[in-house]
Amino acid sequence: MAYKRIKLEKAMYSQAKPFSGVLQELDPDENYKGTALEGLDAYQRQLKRFDIKVQGPAGDVVEKFFQTTDSAALFPEYVSRAVRQGMEAADLLPHIVASTTKVDGLDYRSITSLPSEDDKELKVVGEGAQIPQTRVKSQENLVRLHKRGRMLVASYEAIRFQRLDLFTVTLKQIGAYIARAQLKDAVDVLINGDGNQNAAPILEAEEEGQLSYGDLVAFWNLFDPYELNALIAGPDLMQKLLTLNEFKDSLAGFDFHRTGKPGTPIGAKLMKSAAVGSGKLVGLDKNCALEMVKAGDIVTEYDKLIDRQLDRATISCITGFAKIFKDSARVLTV
Repeated sequence: MAYKRIKLEKAMYSQAKPFSGVLQELDPDENYKGTALEGLDAYQRQLKRFDIKVQGPAGDVVEKFFQTTDSAALFPEYVSRAVRQGMEAADLLPHIVASTTKVDGLDYRSITSLPSEDDKELKVVGEGAQIPQTRVKSQENLVRLHKRGRMLVASYEAIRFQRLDLFTVTLKQIGAYIARAQLKDAVDVLINGDGNQNAAPILEAEEEGQLSYGDLVAFWNLFDPYELNALIAGPDLMQKLLTLNEFKDSLAGFDFHRTGKPGTPIGAKLMKSAAVGSGKLVGLDKNCALEMVKAGDIVTEYDKLIDRQLDRATISCITGFAKIFKDSARVLTV
């Protein structure tokens, strides 16, 4: 089947929609149902149009993108997708974010509800009596958005003959750096709040410097009516957790050996991150603790990349985090 010959140019990156969205609008997927190209998106079809192979032992070199002005316009999207793959591979945010909000500007005010213990109870309402209220209001302070990114420093001459498969590994690593920086921002908001007097309540271990299973049970017990279903530990505390007898039962050990992902006797997903800091364990209800705010997607300097001015081309994204319910995230210090 013939590929649709779309005129590719820089202006397609400056539109409100992302580049892949523009291609999809010009070359819809439904036109390829029942053909050999079914299952590919519009961008992947353009790669096949120019016979550019971005992965595998038979992958092309970077120079293949720059054989024509049209194919060169595909290069920034390749960079963005490779970076995104690296972010997704190293990203713990999907396991702790309850909601993701996309905004067009840099100013965003989240909402919150601060129920009292009395408000949390659904009491019997007599006939004609007033139904108890839950008040939802906007936060006093705006969500702080941070621009996180990396500078791609490489001359075109240095990488033009490099295989795309190898270059993708480098770009994925950039994505992993961005993901870790975003996680650090998220953990900071979980612990210290988002500037709206909603820092996480802190529980101290019974014995300073020591972590016991009793500390974990007490920590778990504080979350009612929320559910403790996610734990983030620093490397030092992760080591202490995994040496507790309750973490060494045969089933937990089997799962750890089979998947490399440690389980917990309290049923929460356990994650390790240096962003938490020494001696701290962050627990949260992933269904209602954290909101992620994104101002757009991954941004690449498409002008430089298309014009082969790769040296000092930036790859970045802008995100921020807001606390939804204060008590749905807590900190255990050891």
